[in-house]
Amino acid sequence: MDAIDRRILDQLQRNSSLTNQALADKIGLSPSACLKRVNRLRGAGIIEQEVALLNPDALEQCLHMVVEVTMERDKKSLYQRFLTTALSAPEVKQCYQVTDECDFVLIVTVADLDEYDRFCDRVLYGDDNMRKFRTLLSRKRHKFDTSVQLSR
Repeated sequence: MDAIDRRILDQLQRNSSLTNQALADKIGLSPSACLKRVNRLRGAGIIEQEVALLNPDALEQCLHMVVEVTMERDKKSLYQRFLTTALSAPEVKQCYQVTDECDFVLIVTVADLDEYDRFCDRVLYGDDNMRKFRTLLSRKRHKFDTSVQLSR
């Protein structure tokens, strides 16, 4: 991957709905050369998927929670069992296995606290290896960025 590929990726992370012509103009390539590079980046799995980001404030009520999960026993098979359940839960939007005092951090989105209670019963309390969890309720989202920092 060279500097031109990184410029293409930077532009696509800002706006993936750019036409190939507009992208080529921004990068300074011919449309055919630009399309060839984009297709190569897709084929290599560097561009994983393209999605529409919705504004949650413009939709119905939506609560965002950051949930820190601490497991009782440190055993790979038990962690994998929890991951399988957490990753299949539609409320879990992001899942990180972390170091330090907790084992996992989940980003959970629900319509209301009743839905969050049902999520807790099904996913968190439903795992007998879960020792404790801590929920941080987001009052307001000030920044949300899905881009990946590209090394220069």
